[in-house]
Amino acid sequence: MRLGQFKFRAGFAAAGVAAMAALPSTAAAQFTGNVGLTSDYVWRGTSQTREKPAIQGGLKYTHESGLYASVWGSNVKFKPDNGATSEFDIALGWSGKLAEDWALDVYYLRYQYPGSDVGLNWNEVNAAVTWRDNYWLAVGHSTNAMASKTSGTYALVGARYPINDQWRMEGTLARYILDSAYADSYTHGSVGVVWAFKAPFEARLTLHGTDSVAKRLFPGMAGTRAELALQASF
Repeated sequence: MRLGQFKFRAGFAAAGVAAMAALPSTAAAQFTGNVGLTSDYVWRGTSQTREKPAIQGGLKYTHESGLYASVWGSNVKFKPDNGATSEFDIALGWSGKLAEDWALDVYYLRYQYPGSDVGLNWNEVNAAVTWRDNYWLAVGHSTNAMASKTSGTYALVGARYPINDQWRMEGTLARYILDSAYADSYTHGSVGVVWAFKAPFEARLTLHGTDSVAKRLFPGMAGTRAELALQASF
């Protein structure tokens, strides 16, 4: 993919959204999932829906050993249009406790874009370490970052601060290190507040910001933006 295509191919979450925090292994095999509505699907600092709303959801199966498989999906709309209207993130991994306060999550992630008329699908290997469930470091690497046929490494640090049983603050700072032959590396961050108003529902307001490099790479889709989301987990 040439740099000109890079400008519309921003999408991570997920990793969707759930890829950033490591999860402890469960005592028995189980299914978990989530559904949500967001005012803007923001992935690594950039809008994946041209600043329009998105409906999102995921399902995860975790074995008692800590091995898991998951799928997460969202609608997308890139600029200029390339035929992609949906994104599916498929993950295979393992998560579990390393020590009393430490947890590890390692997984292989596939970004899939059905209906696209250009080659947007790509893979990434990720790892996240969490301390006391409130601080985490995540790293992802791909030899085909954002379907560019060049390498990219994504590093993120995050923290959450519980205020009480219903409210918490969250923040992240990340750097996307891209092959200089493809595009310049960029930095982005976020700060948000989460309201767990009634189980299993949560509402969150997140403010995103990127540096000037990201705004040049993703004109109209990077910079400062607010995201309001409602999610239910089961």
